[in-house]
Amino acid sequence: MAKKLNSMRFLDSEGVSYDVLNFPDTIHAASDVAKHVGVATSDVYKTLVLITAKRTPILVMVPADHDLQVKRLAQVIGDKKLRMATHKEAEAVTGLKVGGISALALRHRRFPVYLAHTAANLDRLFVSAGQRGVDVCLKVTDLMRVTGATLVDVTVPAES
Repeated sequence: MAKKLNSMRFLDSEGVSYDVLNFPDTIHAASDVAKHVGVATSDVYKTLVLITAKRTPILVMVPADHDLQVKRLAQVIGDKKLRMATHKEAEAVTGLKVGGISALALRHRRFPVYLAHTAANLDRLFVSAGQRGVDVCLKVTDLMRVTGATLVDVTVPAES
């Protein structure tokens, strides 16, 4: 590992144990990360940025093998105008590049964080560390505790 990222320093400060997973920074999709490192796509979570009716961002972490149901999430959080951010918007509001957007790296921004309910079936999962080419593997309970994530049932298996 070249250098410790802010997300890792944050996890260290919270006493969270994690493993670092490095891969080529040309890989941006969570499903491609899973294939490259040989883990189940259901264990690698992508972080999506959505924009609320008030034009504020929220983060939603979903497994690589699932699609987010935006309308369902809008119902769950009570926001009728919720929409996916464009890549350009996501990078502008987070300061991170798509493929490296991380709830762990954005804790200081206090964005609301949601986690797909499928994570409740896992002990550990992989999420971005805040930079393309670097994920961390940590316990789901630790991820929820340090990000304040709320479990939501808003995904469906991706169509092949």
